Amino acid sequence: MRRIACALVHHPVLDREANIVTAAITNIDLHDISRSSLTFGLSDFFVVHPVLAQRKLAERIREHWVEGSGGRRIPDRKPALAAMRVVESLGDALSALGEPELWTTSARPVGQRLLTIQDARARLRQDGPPVLLCFGTGWGLAPEIHEMATAHLEPIASPRSDGYNHLSVRAAAAILFDRLLGV
Repeated sequence: MRRIACALVHHPVLDREANIVTAAITNIDLHDISRSSLTFGLSDFFVVHPVLAQRKLAERIREHWVEGSGGRRIPDRKPALAAMRVVESLGDALSALGEPELWTTSARPVGQRLLTIQDARARLRQDGPPVLLCFGTGWGLAPEIHEMATAHLEPIASPRSDGYNHLSVRAAAAILFDRLLGV
């Protein structure tokens, strides 16, 4: 099995009008994606944010659960938050992994390199470079991130007849981790 990590990108992401923006860090995203990452065996969870104050916030949250009273009160959170790495850019996350393949996610099909879950599972079982799964906050990753990608994972399809599909990023991450790495 290849090394697999994920990145939660806060910039560049889209707002509801498709403008490129920087989204704020959300405490619950850090907790839930950290816990899901550890549960499914990801090596790293990168929180990507260009604003120093937001990175410091994420580090304070991490420290509370790893070194502070949070980790003593709820010890199961400590190893999950310990695997979280706060970085300034997606480039920093990519560099930390060497030369990984970048797989992006979206609620809508993106680009020509669409990778089905079945094919992605097969590729993860083969030898190869690490894989960085990239999730966007706001209304999704900016086009420039998708253009950098080795592959785009197929979207999570809604069974609804009206096509409603508006999952939180933490729910989408957990579903994709299970589909890619679950038994």
